[in-house]
Amino acid sequence: MGHSVTRPARLTVGVVSAGRVGSVLGAALARAGHSVVAASGVSDASVRRAERLLPGVPLLPPDEVVGRADLVLLALPDDVLGPMVAGLANAGAFRAGQIVVHTCGAHGIDVLRPAVEKGALPLALHPVMTFTGALEDLQRLDSCSMGVTAPDGDEAAWNVGEALTMEMGAEPVRIPEAARPLYHASLAHGANHLATLVADCVELLRHNGVRDPERLLAPLLSAALDNALRHGDRALTGPVARGDVGTVRTHLRVLGERAPELRPAYSALARRTAERASRVGLLGPDAAREIADLLDNGREGT
Repeated sequence: MGHSVTRPARLTVGVVSAGRVGSVLGAALARAGHSVVAASGVSDASVRRAERLLPGVPLLPPDEVVGRADLVLLALPDDVLGPMVAGLANAGAFRAGQIVVHTCGAHGIDVLRPAVEKGALPLALHPVMTFTGALEDLQRLDSCSMGVTAPDGDEAAWNVGEALTMEMGAEPVRIPEAARPLYHASLAHGANHLATLVADCVELLRHNGVRDPERLLAPLLSAALDNALRHGDRALTGPVARGDVGTVRTHLRVLGERAPELRPAYSALARRTAERASRVGLLGPDAAREIADLLDNGREGT
């Protein structure tokens, strides 16, 4: 498919649906001068969010939203996206010349094939950010990147995706279709598991009598994240990276006694830390073997 347009004109935008991502990106497109003409949303939270971020925009069924729009923004959960696109295509909602965008990180543009068969231009624009659906999320867009996927070989389509991204305030990063699954796995592994890890730490400290554990952890974790992003594996520290086997043994014991549900995760991350520390020479081979033996024995004894 070839397209001569290299940047989007002022477009009518339809948002399906007005969740935390869709409402924010719709507001960002409106801020850039596009006209949001319709959105879908049935829950009370979606209605309130639309009133706050998309004031005056009518809430309509998805097929009517698509029918009114030059740019269709599908802000749907990963597993809902494919069936919704197929259903809208079967209902005749898509038309030639539309730009159909989805925001899922896990999918590229293949999931939009039913819309493409109707003549639409497919784009995947995934904001690398978490949203709450509040007004301040618009400011977050100004400091985040957006993973852009467009049809291979269609430079004009890539340019449209990048222009829309920049109009919303984000920085476009090209993600080829084939790279999309690993791209998303990487982001989920970092962001989602980081949130789980931090929540576990907070809970463990609080249950052991530490007051205000968030305040205790914030400087340490902020510095650790900053150092890791700046210096990579050279930022590794702590008993595993130092080869302090006795300390790691104590950790395994106390976790087994007081928080057995956390010990498998601790062991898995400690093993991966040892591997990375060994690879860059922070942890010598003898210490690495001793750490690995301890972790293996701890796993077998659980």
